[in-house]
Amino acid sequence: MGRAIFLHFLFGTLVCLIASVVRAEDPYVYKTWVVTYGQIAPLGVKQRGILINGQFPGPTLNVVTNDNVLITVINKLDDPLLITWNGVKQRKSSWQDGVLGTNCPIPPNSQWTYKMQMKDQIGTFTYFPSTLMHRAAGGFGGLNILARSVIPVPYPKPFDQFTLLVSDWWKTDNKVLKQRLDQGNSFPFPDALLINGRANSFKFTGMKGYTYLLRVSNVGLTTSINIRIQGHTLRLVEVEGAHTMQEVYESLDIHVGQSMAFLVTLHANPKDYYIVASTRFTKQILTATAILHYQGSNTPASKPLPIGPTYHVHWSMKQARTIRWNLTANAARPNPQGAFHYGTVPVTRTLVLANSAGKINAKRRYAMNKISYINPDTPLKIADFYNIPGVFQLNKIKDNPPPGPIVLGTSVFNFSLHDFTEIVFQNNEKTIQSYHLDGYDFWAVGYGPGQWNPTMRRKYNLVDATSRCTIQVYPKSWSTILVSLDNKGMWNLRSAIWPRRYLGQETYFRVWNTEHSLYTEYDIPPNAILCGKAKH
Repeated sequence: MGRAIFLHFLFGTLVCLIASVVRAEDPYVYKTWVVTYGQIAPLGVKQRGILINGQFPGPTLNVVTNDNVLITVINKLDDPLLITWNGVKQRKSSWQDGVLGTNCPIPPNSQWTYKMQMKDQIGTFTYFPSTLMHRAAGGFGGLNILARSVIPVPYPKPFDQFTLLVSDWWKTDNKVLKQRLDQGNSFPFPDALLINGRANSFKFTGMKGYTYLLRVSNVGLTTSINIRIQGHTLRLVEVEGAHTMQEVYESLDIHVGQSMAFLVTLHANPKDYYIVASTRFTKQILTATAILHYQGSNTPASKPLPIGPTYHVHWSMKQARTIRWNLTANAARPNPQGAFHYGTVPVTRTLVLANSAGKINAKRRYAMNKISYINPDTPLKIADFYNIPGVFQLNKIKDNPPPGPIVLGTSVFNFSLHDFTEIVFQNNEKTIQSYHLDGYDFWAVGYGPGQWNPTMRRKYNLVDATSRCTIQVYPKSWSTILVSLDNKGMWNLRSAIWPRRYLGQETYFRVWNTEHSLYTEYDIPPNAILCGKAKH
């Protein structure tokens, strides 16, 4: 009798444990996206755009921390296609990154399913096509990773949230723009700015007395922007996955590839107000507007538009230094964001990366440390996994800017897993630069004019610099990041300014150890597309 009772108890306990494990599994989100060409006219001129499920811009993807997200992309374009998830860390799985260094592109009239987990992340991000110049035609959208309900955010819950995608725009077809670059011609100045695919007619509706979270991303190709709202202030609360110290701004600079979120309280007289985006560091100032509409109001917005900065490089650099990490706030896990004291970790390697422009075979190219990157027909990650020789070269690109002209190459930086690295971006050109690193966030510890040298380290913020995944480098200036390379894989470091990236201003980080373990990196997915030398 006692034995029967014990077995019954044991069986019941096992059932409860199994049920709890099943309940504890992170949720799954399934999407099917059909990517097509379609007619759009954001500037009143009919042109060909890239639509996702018939939408321009594409649908906003709202998920929750740790969600497993499966997105089947059906490519109905006439070119191979990849979509990258700008800011998603892809923990242990650079296979899902959606760039040519890690994935074979999806051929026309075929499909591929991305299988991603939004592991231990919150924040405001984007997605877009990473192939050719497709991004100039659309295919981009917002990607918001919301905090789990059990993890509090460091501000009162907003009544609602809005996603704003600001982009520069051309009336020219993306294939014509690509041809211009292929022929060695300069990239044209944009025709306009857009907010959520429109130049001046998008409307957001809110109620007086309520607070809203606005997630703003610069999904443009070339142009920094300044964002502001007539009669309202912006309380910055998050930058690319990091909670900030909630400084209040009249306007904010958002550089190419960057995202941020701020709170806006509707405290003004009920009417319509302009949301204004304008270009930065350009001789000709382009402006786009949207409308913040107070519910129930019939009073239209009135000019003048709130004035924003135009060139003012020093103003922007000073503002960038005011964006600081909230060290006491929870992140995606219930530990404070500042629990990892990045300023006390010894640096194992320093890279000084200088961008440059030049000509190779009489055609314009861009480079980092004099190497202008070219994509091989076999993705680097697949070649590395299958030990296929001759696809890329390790460490041909130097840790410091070398003398001499720029040259073509497929060079990869080789790192050991858990290297703690200092990267200085040195910009000797007169135009602003912007860089993005896949697979990671990093600490933006320093900005300064002129040439970087080791004495500049005393100017670093080693206490509460914000973490992010995209950093601007001002004209004739430098910016420094610190990054813990704890995510094994092959990761793209690229210019977020797309014509420069298309013409070679990118490289890859191979973050590696000799251990083959699923605890550090997943194997190649069973649905991986093979191409180039891997196909034979």
